[in-house]
Amino acid sequence: MMSSLMVAGLAAAAPLIALGSERWPGLAPCALCLWQRWPYWVAAALAVAAALLPARWRVWALRAAGLAVLVSGAIAVLHVGVEQGWWPSPLPACQAPPVAAGASVDDLLRSLNPAPNKPCDEATYLIPGLPLSMAMMNLIYAAGLAAFVFSRAARRV
Repeated sequence: MMSSLMVAGLAAAAPLIALGSERWPGLAPCALCLWQRWPYWVAAALAVAAALLPARWRVWALRAAGLAVLVSGAIAVLHVGVEQGWWPSPLPACQAPPVAAGASVDDLLRSLNPAPNKPCDEATYLIPGLPLSMAMMNLIYAAGLAAFVFSRAARRV
């Protein structure tokens, strides 16, 4: 039960740190950055559920939490590839809006999003001088957390 709550805290820490990096240093997230956060919330909820479930279901809930963390890691792989120019982003929010031939400036302004978005192919670095983007740091964290979660589940928490 204690390790389930620890997993919940570690899963919730990732999106909370990302939110904090928006508020404190003022880093702007892109659409893929926002997508990477949702699986952590799912993992945190599943880990809390694992703590409340009977022992025979606890392992399965923890494994499901580990899978949710791996989903965030998979999105991070996609994001790193977009940042490195290996492939384009599949999300329409990451791409420039189409411009019709002969569109006026007013038409162009109306086609823009109400809030400015950061392009998904522009890497964001939290620590100056460290060549790891936020997406790459999330990938590393997700891999480590998933390994931890699966090791806890293997011990039949």
